[in-house]
Amino acid sequence: MSGCNGGGPLNSFALVAYLPAPLGSFIDGLRQELEPGCVAKAHLTILPPRLLACSPHSAWAQLLETLEEMHPFRVELGGVKIFGRSDVVYLSIGRGYEELRGMHAKLDRGYCHLAPEVWDYSPHITLAQNSDASEVARKFQVASRRWREFPYPGSFMLEHVCFVQNTWGNRWRDLHEYDLSASPVLKR
Repeated sequence: MSGCNGGGPLNSFALVAYLPAPLGSFIDGLRQELEPGCVAKAHLTILPPRLLACSPHSAWAQLLETLEEMHPFRVELGGVKIFGRSDVVYLSIGRGYEELRGMHAKLDRGYCHLAPEVWDYSPHITLAQNSDASEVARKFQVASRRWREFPYPGSFMLEHVCFVQNTWGNRWRDLHEYDLSASPVLKR
């Protein structure tokens, strides 16, 4: 994967949840500080970038079948960490981690199945990647300090998801959005 937005190959597709303000605005600013020129909106990836063996419309239709069974849930961010094998600086996920893994497992099927995935799915918020090895420790320290200074709650309700496409210039285009709170509630 390349680019500050975690992009895969051109015309790859992903399912993400954008972070709401003020958390999203803070993460956007922090990513700009760590990776000047980064244009990606702060997000949590649910299905990492993948090529499709069908049309985006067919993939979205399949995703909708499963998304309609899902409901909003709270996500709490943990501390700043580093993935050792890739030197990615990220915010860990506390509460909501298992829900995200379950969501990924249910959605990673059929047209949207990626086998094998490059990395095991580990929910997180990317802060910096593709850095020179000599810069990783500094970026980790800056991110840790800024995160401690964040004056608002480090949590949000995951209520919306977005199906996105990587395009020219490693830019992501939003194709479809879905509001999880629109899912029908089953009465018991």
